[in-house]
Amino acid sequence: MPNSICSSADHPNRWLGVTAGFLGWALDGFDYFAVVFLVEALARQFSVDKAAIVLTLTVTLAMRPVGALVFGALSDLFGRRGALIGNVVFFTVVEVLCGFAPDYGVFLFLRALFGIGMGGEWGVGASLVMETVPVRWRGFFSGFLQCGYSVGYLLAAVAARFVLPAWGWRAMFWVGSVPALVVLAACARMPEPEAWRRHRASNSTAIVRTISHSWKVFGYLVVLMTLMMLVSHGSQDLYPDFLGTAHHLSPSAVSVTAILYNCGAILGSIAFGMISQRAGRRAGMTWAFALSLLVLPLWAFGGSAVELAIASFIMQIGVQGAWGIVPAHLIELAPASARSLLPGLAYQLGILLAAPTDIIEYALRGLIGYGWALAGFEAVALAASIVVINLGWERHGRDFAEADE
Repeated sequence: MPNSICSSADHPNRWLGVTAGFLGWALDGFDYFAVVFLVEALARQFSVDKAAIVLTLTVTLAMRPVGALVFGALSDLFGRRGALIGNVVFFTVVEVLCGFAPDYGVFLFLRALFGIGMGGEWGVGASLVMETVPVRWRGFFSGFLQCGYSVGYLLAAVAARFVLPAWGWRAMFWVGSVPALVVLAACARMPEPEAWRRHRASNSTAIVRTISHSWKVFGYLVVLMTLMMLVSHGSQDLYPDFLGTAHHLSPSAVSVTAILYNCGAILGSIAFGMISQRAGRRAGMTWAFALSLLVLPLWAFGGSAVELAIASFIMQIGVQGAWGIVPAHLIELAPASARSLLPGLAYQLGILLAAPTDIIEYALRGLIGYGWALAGFEAVALAASIVVINLGWERHGRDFAEADE
């Protein structure tokens, strides 16, 4: 019954799942975006051009479906807690090793491994949080979970401002591993969600059968996630380099701007998550992306540092506002016995298909200029996303205790 799920979610230890899911995603975001702030420093350290460092970002993104497949299947078969513990240990060890990389080849290999860990976290964490919280709070905690990624980006910007000048690029990877201890402590105490216990997959064959029966939803989500990844990474990954290269902002000004627009991302993620609880998931995502389209010209062509900072703040309210709805939307659409694997794999396959984003934008920069490259790319991605969002399904407020239709 619905009430049993809600009441079980009120158990104090249940909220440890929210903490674990949020911090795990924040740690992933920190490590990934640490490289964004280290493009120039790493290129100089390893005696390669910046395009080679941008390639490591692409490799990380491309390996994420492997992690989604492995850790998502483990989560649906054996439980959210063990899968999340294994995932956090894996990507934390790799993160620390990145700080010891002696050359570019080793660093590239480690970034590929990190992509596996990063890809496994979202599906496990999202299913854990959504199955844990009461239905009436699902929109809020969807935004709260997803903004963990922006919190990670924000912390990476803070570290680039203070840790990087003081201790160098290697320390950027080491400091990010410390909060992993909190995640592991939370995981050790939390119980498994009741919804997972009711619909636990009996074996891997049953999971494959479930996903094959849901192939239309799965295919739609892959397309949707691909477009949304184009929007998100197209607006974030190269933007710090764009501010420094095209607008000649100092490194400190770039980090301050990044801190500001990540505050906007956190605000947007939670605000639009809550909006979607009343207006619906598709409506909330559409309104968020429409806001980003409106501010796009100023975001790319602002005439001053202040204009760029304000525009980037509003831009990320919209971009990450739509993303704040994604955990609830995808988990509600997923079949009960594959609630980690199917959404997580669709999410990460979207990353795989969108992996060339940085390379494409960086190449367009040489043809039409940095500003037009980012603005043109984002305009097309945002418009296409709005269309696809409104062509798809929605199961707003679904009771996770119920069996699949």
